[in-house]
Amino acid sequence: MPDVEKIAQGANMIVNGYAFTVMENGWVRVINLNAPDSALVLSEAGDVLETSTDDIEAQIVRGYYFENKEFMGGCDA
Repeated sequence: MPDVEKIAQGANMIVNGYAFTVMENGWVRVINLNAPDSALVLSEAGDVLETSTDDIEAQIVRGYYFENKEFMGGCDA
C-alpha cells in the first residue's frame, strides 16, 4: 500500500481527494488518496496514458485536471 501522506505532501495539487504530481517528463501522475490503487498517468495535454481506473473515473479526473491545471506548479497551463 502506497504511503498516502507522503504522496499528498509531494503533490503539486490536490482536488477532491486526487493528488496530481508533475513528473520529470511533464506527465502528470494522479492518485486517488481515498483508494490509492486507483491511479492514472496523464500527458501534459490531458490524454490518459495509463490507468487502473474505469472510464467514468478517468473522465472525472481529466475534468479536474483541465479545470485546475493553471494552479499546478511545474506544469505549463
